This record gives sequence, C-alpha cells and structure tokens, in this order.
Amino acid sequence: MSQHLTLYGLKTCDTCRKALKSLAGAGVEVTFVDLRARPLDPARLVQLLDSVGDAAINRKSTTWRGLGEDERAQDPAQLLAAHPTLIKRPVIERSDGALSVGWTPQIAAEFGGT
Repeated sequence: MSQHLTLYGLKTCDTCRKALKSLAGAGVEVTFVDLRARPLDPARLVQLLDSVGDAAINRKSTTWRGLGEDERAQDPAQLLAAHPTLIKRPVIERSDGALSVGWTPQIAAEFGGT
C-alpha cells in the first residue's frame, strides 16, 4: 500500500521542491498545496501550532525580518494567518493527520527520501 502525503509550501521554495523530488523518487504519492494560493484555514493553523509549536514560524525568513516588534508579538495563529509565508516549509501532513515541518534528514529518511 503506497503512502499519501499532503505537502504545504511555496512553489518557489527550494526546500519544498527538494522534498517533492525526493518523495517522488521514493514512490510516495504527494498532493502539493501552495500556501500563497491556498493558505491554511484557522483550524488547521491551530492544529499545526498544537503539533509543532513555535517551530511552525520561520524566523529566518525575509517576511519575519520585515515585521515590526508589535507584529512579531501577535498570537502565532493570527500572525501565520496574516502572513502565510512565515510558515516553516514544507508542512507535511501524513495520511493519519499528523503534521511536521521542515525537510530534515530525519524526515526525509522516514519517507525513504534523501
């Protein structure tokens, strides 16, 4: 039985492209969702934050660097809803609904990727 994942990211993100290529090479079926075209709904943002906490916020992004202190201090769910590009990428949703962020060697190995 093949595994199916949903990968949330940006089509221009090098890490997302690397993850998609690696997963395809490992025979994993992936549905890609571009966060600019279809941002996560509020309930999904809360689920993401519950699953991975502050790791969901990409504090190395140009979007983060462009925010003022007041914006950075906002509730994380509101901040990510207002700025979907702040979500650390890729967000991987497994078929059981579990979520993870990033494309680390450990996550790649979990799916047979590189």
